[in-house]
Amino acid sequence: MRFEHETLPQRVRFGAGEARSAVRAEVERLGGARVLVIAAPSAAAVARTVTADLPVVAHHTDVAMHVPVATAERARAAADRHGADALVCVGGGSTTGLAKAVALTAGLPIVAVPTTYAGSEATCVWGITDGARKTTGVDARVLPRAIVYDATLTLTLPVGTSVASGLNALAHCVDSMWAPRTDPLDQALAAEGIRALAAGLPAVVDDPAGPAGRERMLYGAYLSALAFSSAGSGLHHKICHVLGGRYGLPHAQTHAVVLPHVLAFNAPAAPDAERRIAAALDADSALVGLRRLRRTVHAPTALRDYGLTEADVDDAVPAVLDAAPADNPRPVTADGVRQLLRAAWEGAEPV
Repeated sequence: MRFEHETLPQRVRFGAGEARSAVRAEVERLGGARVLVIAAPSAAAVARTVTADLPVVAHHTDVAMHVPVATAERARAAADRHGADALVCVGGGSTTGLAKAVALTAGLPIVAVPTTYAGSEATCVWGITDGARKTTGVDARVLPRAIVYDATLTLTLPVGTSVASGLNALAHCVDSMWAPRTDPLDQALAAEGIRALAAGLPAVVDDPAGPAGRERMLYGAYLSALAFSSAGSGLHHKICHVLGGRYGLPHAQTHAVVLPHVLAFNAPAAPDAERRIAAALDADSALVGLRRLRRTVHAPTALRDYGLTEADVDDAVPAVLDAAPADNPRPVTADGVRQLLRAAWEGAEPV
């Protein structure tokens, strides 16, 4: 066994009902005296409550999916105009992504308060969309210095959105099993993340107002992001970045739909990873376990339900081929990508 693994410098505070005091403590620890709060309009009320004890200079609510470059520039200008020395982002992946876009150029520390299971808060990966092209990169400046996890902030997240977001986190785990920089630590984190998410997802569906399932989901989402941040983007994420940036598809739902198809594509060529995923799902095979979970939680099934057209399937193939990792467990060909995308577009059962 030989590998190199880098542990990211980040503080995590996990506790239900403690967001307000935890955020205050982390901002004070970082020396923040002029805080820019970033939150989409849907999370603005929660953000004001969570940040009520902070020296806030402005609340920025101009948030958009996939972080369009113009949106990023407006947020950067707001941080500069108000002389911000720290950022607090409250919300899902788009909100965290926007805070990262500001930190990328301004070098400001971020305290992230997730209200979904996106996992972006635990990675040093940034993404910005310019026109139809989404560009991603890795930079230590964008890693939030602290994360505050509070399950009570996710209680009002609709069940359908919770399911899609949780399956997005599960996709981080699955992709981390065979991503370009994966190592045994990444795979161990991913396996535990799968177990937590597989337990949390049905619990949230059965009892949306219950904190236990929500806590399992947040725990699993954090583990999934740790694994993904170290292992890098595998085929699944490359496909979803193309679909999201090029066609404006919703992030979590796209990941939820594409996941079983990439698993079916790669699993036969990665038997050790497949066995780990199957064991984490307590199933005879990874695909059987994922199929059972998806049926239990009524997962999204077809990309055409989220805006992808039939013509887009062929159009996306060259872009996916350009983005696909060279060391994917199975060779990535035009025919293979086309079949995978068509099945995901139709909502066909992966085999």
